[in-house]
Amino acid sequence: MRSLIVLMLLSAPALADVDAAGNYDVKFEEVGQGCNPPPVALTRSKLMVATNPRRNSLTVNIDTIPEMVGVPERGGKIKAATLKVLATTVQGLDARYSVAGKVDDSGVVQLVLTAEYQRHDNHKPYCTQSWNVTGTREH
Repeated sequence: MRSLIVLMLLSAPALADVDAAGNYDVKFEEVGQGCNPPPVALTRSKLMVATNPRRNSLTVNIDTIPEMVGVPERGGKIKAATLKVLATTVQGLDARYSVAGKVDDSGVVQLVLTAEYQRHDNHKPYCTQSWNVTGTREH
């Protein structure tokens, strides 16, 4: 029985180390919000993921959203957030943004983007919006 388990472990495929860095053409699908009315409507955009192995850092840039920063993970996983609450394009609201998901070995990105809004005047939570972000790597 032991030899069977060892054989199964040796024949199991290793996790591919997918490089998430690249430019992507993405679309957004709103999946949740507690805002009335929703502050932002996102449809299509460009997404850029950059990695810096020297600094062990990852950055995610989406048009109209501040840069999000994280640490590169194995297997194409992406997890990043803004370092602090930042001003938005919506007057009177600031937000903290975060993104999490992965890029598969065929260059398809699947993420969840979350915006946690707070009022600019009193810094109290206002609402949250989230989107599924999907797209393909540009060549």
